[in-house]
Amino acid sequence: MLRTIIAAGAVTLGLTGAVQAQQTETAIVAGGCFWCVEADFESVEGVGDVVSGYTGGTVEDPTYREVTRGGTGHYEAVRIPYDPSVISYREIMDLFLRSVDVFDDGGQFCDRGDSYRTAIFAQTQEQADAATAAINAAQQELGRQIVTPVVQAGPFYVAEDYHQDYYKSEGLKLTRGGVKTQAGAYKFYRDSCQRDERVRQIWGADAPFVG
Repeated sequence: MLRTIIAAGAVTLGLTGAVQAQQTETAIVAGGCFWCVEADFESVEGVGDVVSGYTGGTVEDPTYREVTRGGTGHYEAVRIPYDPSVISYREIMDLFLRSVDVFDDGGQFCDRGDSYRTAIFAQTQEQADAATAAINAAQQELGRQIVTPVVQAGPFYVAEDYHQDYYKSEGLKLTRGGVKTQAGAYKFYRDSCQRDERVRQIWGADAPFVG
């Protein structure tokens, strides 16, 4: 079982000013829809403001439309700032692997295509080693090979403003379920994609974000 580090009531640690400059490190991962990964990790104790963006490809400053259309090589990804005195990079990797479908190399849940694949973008050799160790441990737990790769991090491009904190925005959006706030649209999307059901099916009680 994972150490309990999900903040009660989704309260996160604010990382600002000198504390941020001295203590914050970052992890970069791709786990399908970046709204979902952002929402998950902003509920983790020791994690600051998660940023949605694009990485892994060759096109500079890509747009959401370009990335999801394909051909850029980019993934939907997030940059996770964290305080290593509260949570370690390895613990973030353990949580990440248990928040996605680690057996799907064609996308995630209802989102298909290269931009929705999973990946861990290591910024140092130490991160690469920790991520690989987390994958090996998860494979032993599951008894199956995990397809999520560890790759060298490249430029990270911040996504458009409307993607940031989408899961808690009160802006209105027209969905298949009618007009909803963005927060409501996010919940409708996540439920419709059956993300939590699939993660629970794979990880059972070790799935940290599915309730």
